[in-house]
Amino acid sequence: MSIIKSTPAQRVINGKLITTSEVSVVSESFYETNGEACIVIRGIDQCKVKLNAITTDHTVIKAMTNVTIVPDRGWIDEEFDELVIGRGACVEFRFCAGTWYIISSDGLKNSQ
Repeated sequence: MSIIKSTPAQRVINGKLITTSEVSVVSESFYETNGEACIVIRGIDQCKVKLNAITTDHTVIKAMTNVTIVPDRGWIDEEFDELVIGRGACVEFRFCAGTWYIISSDGLKNSQ
């Protein structure tokens, strides 16, 4: 199990300077966002990702395993308290006005 981060980067999020990385590759059962532009989850059976609105206002999550995504506050799309995505799915999130919004999603993979 591990977390691999790309070269450090600095971003201003919620008026604060955050030191983060552009991309994190996660192989842990739990991960909390920290300002990354992109998070790839792989190498494990299941992962829970917590969206942290203090350190992150926009991120893309690429799942190479089963992933449950939960907000640290508010809802996802003003409706859901969690989002479950499967292997191969990719979802883009933006935090705005106290809510995490799905900006883009590639939809279902392997649907019949």
